Amino acid sequence: MFDGFYKQPPRFEHIRQAVCALRDEYPFIHAFPIGKSVLGRGLYALGFGKGGSGALLVGGVHGMEWLTTMLLLRFAEDAARAISTCEPLADIDLTHTLENRPFTLIPCLNPDGMEISLGGAGTAGHLQAFVEKASGGDTLHWQANARGIDLNHNFDAGFEQLKKLERAAGIDAPGPTRYGGHTPHSEPETRALVNFCAAFRPRTAYAFHSQGEEIYYRYGPHTPARSQLMAQVLASSCGYRLASPEGTASHGGFKDWFIDCMRRPGFTFEIGRGKNPLPIQEFEPIYARLVETLLIATLPAAAHKGFL
Repeated sequence: MFDGFYKQPPRFEHIRQAVCALRDEYPFIHAFPIGKSVLGRGLYALGFGKGGSGALLVGGVHGMEWLTTMLLLRFAEDAARAISTCEPLADIDLTHTLENRPFTLIPCLNPDGMEISLGGAGTAGHLQAFVEKASGGDTLHWQANARGIDLNHNFDAGFEQLKKLERAAGIDAPGPTRYGGHTPHSEPETRALVNFCAAFRPRTAYAFHSQGEEIYYRYGPHTPARSQLMAQVLASSCGYRLASPEGTASHGGFKDWFIDCMRRPGFTFEIGRGKNPLPIQEFEPIYARLVETLLIATLPAAAHKGFL
């Protein structure tokens, strides 16, 4: 169904087509928009299963980290095929697992940033001149949205501390990376994800970034006690190490907000190892290493102990 999709970086139109293809091929997938980007590109969710609140997996938060979008779309395709054929995926029977435990994938939260990274400033529409100036001609390493706001610094979690850290680092205006905006949740992409969480109340959240082969699971006093055990199970399945972000990466992220506001387990995965943007050749080995971990992430927390 996705001939050639995983052989090249995913442009927005390819992502939209993949979402539609999954919906059409597998009617049990609930494909729906959760909002639009600054430039009006759709933000799509893929829902699996029925029942109460489930796991939420989010990719494509940073523009040049497009490998995370490919990761979640590949997982969606493999999970859908396994359910349709009643065959296990990585020795896990998803048909029974999802009877009362759904999960949702948001493959790309930042389609504008991804388009800028892959296609240059010309993909930014009326913001082209801004992107050209802010990037200094280097759009390949663009992480922010089209307005130059880093979405993973725009969530309302330690935002005042984050602004102090940004100023200390000389980051005081919109640009390719690390500027969180004047106020939290100022961006339509951030608000779309916050509103989704408020409406559907996921029981766990997983944000995918690159790179470093690390898992973050702590944020402040509201980190659930069970988060450490869950993180250890996830790490044992893929060989990633548990770590804590530093500097300007220590506040304002989606995982931080989810833990602080929802008071439920939240995790950030830094997939792969190398220099961003990771090359397309890294996709297959990264996916092979993480597919079991992605499946474990969809399970209820009580089931995680069985994977130790």
